[in-house]
Amino acid sequence: MSDSAKVFLAVDLGASSGRVVAGLLDGRRLTLEDVYRFENGGILANDRLHWDLLAQWNHILQGLRAAAARYGDRIASVGVDTWGVDFGLLASNDELLGNPYHYRDRRTVGMMDRAFSIVSREEIFQETGLQFMELNTLYQLIAMRLQNSPLLDAAHSMLMIPDLFHWLLTGVKCNEFTDASTTQFYNPVTKSWSTKLFERFDLPTRILGEIVQPGTRLGALRAAVAEETGLKNVEVVLPGSHDTASAVMAVPARSLPSDKPDWCYISSGTWSLMGAETPSPVVNKQCSSFNFTNEGGVGGTTRLLKNIAGLWVLQECRRVWTQAGNKMSWDDMVQRAQASKPLVSLIDPDAADFLAPRDMPEAIRSYCSGTGQPAPADEGAVVRCALESLALRYRMVLGMIETLTGARTQVIHIVGGGTQNRLLCQMAADACNRRVVAGPVEATAIGNVMMQAVAEGEVASIAQAREVIGESFPVSVYEPQQPKPWDEAYARFEKLVSSRSVN
Repeated sequence: MSDSAKVFLAVDLGASSGRVVAGLLDGRRLTLEDVYRFENGGILANDRLHWDLLAQWNHILQGLRAAAARYGDRIASVGVDTWGVDFGLLASNDELLGNPYHYRDRRTVGMMDRAFSIVSREEIFQETGLQFMELNTLYQLIAMRLQNSPLLDAAHSMLMIPDLFHWLLTGVKCNEFTDASTTQFYNPVTKSWSTKLFERFDLPTRILGEIVQPGTRLGALRAAVAEETGLKNVEVVLPGSHDTASAVMAVPARSLPSDKPDWCYISSGTWSLMGAETPSPVVNKQCSSFNFTNEGGVGGTTRLLKNIAGLWVLQECRRVWTQAGNKMSWDDMVQRAQASKPLVSLIDPDAADFLAPRDMPEAIRSYCSGTGQPAPADEGAVVRCALESLALRYRMVLGMIETLTGARTQVIHIVGGGTQNRLLCQMAADACNRRVVAGPVEATAIGNVMMQAVAEGEVASIAQAREVIGESFPVSVYEPQQPKPWDEAYARFEKLVSSRSVN
């Protein structure tokens, strides 16, 4: 990569870690370089789970300083992506009203039922096209209203987490489209906030700001931020600020968004977000019954998808084993799983049992025993059970995607950190009986960077950006090898999932 390559900075903040990544674009070649990494996570205080926004901001500043020292005036712009649903509130004088809550805080337990007693489930879906999860922004705000939170009464602006950081960088308050679409009070048909829902739930519409699209140039850094970091003449450009939107942009697919898509994606990490990229939302009874969601994508597309528990189950197993003195690498866990007998016991990874247990391995064993299956006897069996169950969940959701789009999926693109788990990728190919194309690993940062490059005019379009991504990063292809044994396992898996009230 030449010293003249233009540099775009992605601040990529996940639920367990964050980083500042530099994307160096030289013609048709993109290279990523890690600049700064830091740990992230919820902080329990007064029995409430919060994000430490100021600590996160301090880390971002350190990362930007490091980038300025390394790349100097080659840096063109910076953009931030994070998880969805969480938010901060600002008072009329733009003072931050407390640390934002973490989506796993338990104040939303039971809030969906409370909401449905005011507005029916069907009406909420018809208005928003979004899947129902207690962690959605709507239920967080309803919890605040029902608990008479003084913060809600004092609030004049609501900024989602990436919006907060873009505001801290520039002083500009706005709500980026892809993240706004995760709230369950955005209407994907009218392409505007559902003020009707807000009013029905006695929520203040004054906090809803202007919705802006990925690729919007917010302007220069605040003078104080530029001085603090050493970044000169650097713009802030909105990526798909919901991390999945950026990850989907990095899918190296050749075909354009279609009502009859021939590929689907899995953004694989703590969560697995599985869906199709369509030009318009799908808001109907079938979509509602599958509990699918219509979230915003780059280029005004729709991410027709479903949230799946993802690698959260394995991350928690590893944490519990490490605390007990049994420290294993991810490779160790996969090797032990490979040595275990296949397709013995299964779990529904999206069951409430696995949302936030204190001891995930014990939760898995208890679930298996409680459903008449052998409890996994050792760590390898636990890992194998979790991975096989996740692959079968992919198969189930694939069937839903094909029903909703009326098209057969030919290829499953897996992007993100989960692509490094080769065993899971092969299991997905076998369970779904489809070709799996895995990569790139750093999809979220890549999508963030390339949206900035499109805004800068360095790349002509999102389609061309995907071509550059395909030429710049390797992928691994997994063909189905032994799909037949998964058919019997899938029948068992369907029975487990049917015991829950929703899909």
